Amino acid sequence: MTAGKTALILGGGVGGLVTAHTLLRVASDSKVTLIDREREHLFAPSLLWLLIGDRRPEAIKRPLSRLERKGIRVVTGEIEQIDPQRRTVRVNGQELGGDALVITLGAELAPQKIPGLQEAGCNLYTLEGVKLARDALHRLQEGRIVVLTAVPAYKCPAAPYEAAMLAEYDCRRRKVRAKVEIDVYAAEPGPMGVAGPEVSGAVKQALTQKGITYHPSHQVVHVDAENRTLHFENGASAHFDLLIYVPPHQAPAVVRNARLCGESGWMATDRHTLETAHSGVYAFGDVVSIPLQIGKPLPKAGVFAHHQAEVVARNIAASFSGRTPTARFAGFGECFLEMGDGQAALGRGNFYGEPSPQVAMRKPSRFLHWGKVLFEKDWLRRWF
Repeated sequence: MTAGKTALILGGGVGGLVTAHTLLRVASDSKVTLIDREREHLFAPSLLWLLIGDRRPEAIKRPLSRLERKGIRVVTGEIEQIDPQRRTVRVNGQELGGDALVITLGAELAPQKIPGLQEAGCNLYTLEGVKLARDALHRLQEGRIVVLTAVPAYKCPAAPYEAAMLAEYDCRRRKVRAKVEIDVYAAEPGPMGVAGPEVSGAVKQALTQKGITYHPSHQVVHVDAENRTLHFENGASAHFDLLIYVPPHQAPAVVRNARLCGESGWMATDRHTLETAHSGVYAFGDVVSIPLQIGKPLPKAGVFAHHQAEVVARNIAASFSGRTPTARFAGFGECFLEMGDGQAALGRGNFYGEPSPQVAMRKPSRFLHWGKVLFEKDWLRRWF
């Protein structure tokens, strides 16, 4: 019987929300506690629309307290310590424990790892950073926009390329495109490389068609904020008038302090069940690194966290009731790519495919753009 058994979920992002809701649906007599430092859930995919003024910040946030109405206990506070052997955490000076512990704390953004980056640009992965970029973009009448990926691997691999294309679209509709140059400087050798050459090539072609210059394999080492100049490992440099960047990532400090990170710098977990080496402890989403046969990790993306959360919830429910857990994450995922002009493309496939991921790209269309809009609306309605 699951009665009286508790799942402790760390993180109120995609993974935490889906785990909590799915577990209560398949094991209604279980108890769920969700812990997050923030009081509100931010629907991060919509930050791209916020960038060009097509969304308001309040429209893409929801208070986590609403989950209480659905039977989910919500604790707001900084997680100070994790004890995986006892399946306990300390938050706000209080110890909480569970029969299952789910770690889905995401990735910690670390722009400070690149000298001058924080002072010089706008962080594409934070609400405040995107608001700053939106305002600067709206003021820009001429000059050079640079979208930068500061490291080769980061969450939401499509986002910087979408940001560049949406900025280009915004400049056209404001009738300043002729006076604005747009460049993407990427630490990686190609866009969305894990998805394979077809997808990567399609994204590069889309950038070229929009007059966006792509500079792959440019690892930034220093940013001169005063002179608005990027300096790269290969000796190159680049001037900018507006810098929008994807920062380096690292595992959250509380995870690192608990010695839960492996050689990759991230948590290790079973690629199918998301179980860790500790009994009753699961980890998934951006906080883990799952190696693929091609030598690269599974991309960090919300779609994978969503599917992984469903697997984890079903297996926790099974273990609570004494049944053998059978749910498995198979590596399938999909991602919309906003192209501007009210169009989006869609990449979809099996990232666990061997010898390499088997991913195909659907051509951009208004239908797919509206598919993403409907997904946004459904997400904010369904979970809250």
